[in-house]
Amino acid sequence: MRMDDQQPALGEESSGLDGCEQGKDFQEPPGVDGDPPMGSERMEMRKRQMSVHQETVSSAQAQQSVGNRGSNACCFCWCCCCSCSCLTVRNQDDERTRKSSNEIRRLGIPNWEESPSPTLEDVYSWGQSFDKLMITPGGRNAFREFLRTEFSEENMLFWMACEDLKKEANKNVIEEKARLIYEDYISILSPKEVSLDSRVREVINRNMLEPSQHTFDDAQLQIYTLMHRDSYPRFMNSVIYKNLLQSLSETTAES
Repeated sequence: MRMDDQQPALGEESSGLDGCEQGKDFQEPPGVDGDPPMGSERMEMRKRQMSVHQETVSSAQAQQSVGNRGSNACCFCWCCCCSCSCLTVRNQDDERTRKSSNEIRRLGIPNWEESPSPTLEDVYSWGQSFDKLMITPGGRNAFREFLRTEFSEENMLFWMACEDLKKEANKNVIEEKARLIYEDYISILSPKEVSLDSRVREVINRNMLEPSQHTFDDAQLQIYTLMHRDSYPRFMNSVIYKNLLQSLSETTAES
């Protein structure tokens, strides 16, 4: 009796296919995101696709970076401003400013004022008052030579710089000369700093916010008074003054 139509017993599998046939018909579940399963060839192809995709993304990011740099570029070129011609222009402006400052400093106060040779009467008048000494170039030259021997020539240089500033009318030049005077004679870092009290320094600091021809008037008066009271009496007793007076006296007597 054939048992083909008999039902399988409880606990037995109902498939009529053997293991090989089941393996042939078995399908692998889909991969991630619905992709079909990848063998060695498919895996290699997938890797190449991912590599191409990453290169495309990197290229797009690089182009975007260049675009952003271009949008922030300066008016002269598309490159980074730290290396473009803007920096060159800025350096040229700074160089011109330094040259201008050096030129003003060089021309502002001459090493020696040109003046006719003083007469005997001129030298006698210097001994009568400090004002008469300071109003003549010859007197200032002689007094400045004496101050140099006492290492206080900066007092005369500062006074002369203030006088030069008062003659200036150009606003830009006034500001530049005021800045140079401050750096040379007021700044505590300068080797030519003049001796001023705290009140006068405060006045100068306020005036430097808007420099003018009279920014240093109080300081100039204080230095003038210092030279008058301290240095002038010693100048009158100095070898420089006595030799000059004697030389002119002999020349006058011979003529």
